[in-house]
Amino acid sequence: MGVLDIFFRRPAAVGDAAALADFIDQNAAFIAQKGIYEYARARAGHYAKVLFKEPEFRDACDVARWRAFPLGLAMLGEVVEGVLSPARAEQRPVQVDAIRTLTLGVFDRYPVPVALGAPAWHTLRGDLERNLQLVGLHPPKWAKDIPAPYAEKYFNLMPIHERLRRSEAPTIHNYLRVTMINIHDELSRRIDAAAVVQSLRGEAFRA
Repeated sequence: MGVLDIFFRRPAAVGDAAALADFIDQNAAFIAQKGIYEYARARAGHYAKVLFKEPEFRDACDVARWRAFPLGLAMLGEVVEGVLSPARAEQRPVQVDAIRTLTLGVFDRYPVPVALGAPAWHTLRGDLERNLQLVGLHPPKWAKDIPAPYAEKYFNLMPIHERLRRSEAPTIHNYLRVTMINIHDELSRRIDAAAVVQSLRGEAFRA
């Protein structure tokens, strides 16, 4: 295989529950890290290099990143549910529960972050579980509408003083909206929906 073959190779298909869990994990981590770091760099401007060398600031970013991760997981779980939403309404509760279990499993891949500690990490898991349970209480949302309940919490995690970022919440919300649309489109292109649904049912049955 040549260099060009590697460069232009399509991303692997999402064909089972394990691949879907990896997709959720990677994209939730992307949301947690890129949004926070890029916002901080943009807000700091020419002082970004100096700021990111400060231990206190790096610690604040680490705390923000880990707190943002379960928000990303909640949004990703809802994106997945929208992509896989069954045609028959009576099948939806089982599928929502399977996606909730899978997404919580992604959270549980990670040990307790030193930056947070066990009590805070346990609380974040409980919040994630509740958010995923709410998915089945309303019709599937458009991807662009999924961030609405999470945007303010995500914005408040930014490691920049509140007075310096007060007017920029809509910018962060729009970033999340665009990101969710892009993730939805990527998953729709890569997923083998029938195979993934079958795999999720098998995982749920074994559980």
